[in-house]
Amino acid sequence: MIPLEEAAASGAGLAKLGAGIGAGVVALGAGFGIGKIGAAANEGIARQPEASGDIRGGSIILAALIEGVCLFAVVVTLLIAIG
Repeated sequence: MIPLEEAAASGAGLAKLGAGIGAGVVALGAGFGIGKIGAAANEGIARQPEASGDIRGGSIILAALIEGVCLFAVVVTLLIAIG
């Protein structure tokens, strides 16, 4: 068998397709999560302007944690696609 047929027979093509879809879903989820954090932070600051420093700090930390998880998930899916 030629290498392309071997890859198709072993399901490697489906694994790469799944990894690509997974990377896209992770990026969309992270974008949605960070957007929700931003919206909630803006609403909280509008309701209590005196707490804006605490709200902003917490929002930045949460956004950084979500971004870190997203980066880790994208790396894992790309490693699946390469391997």
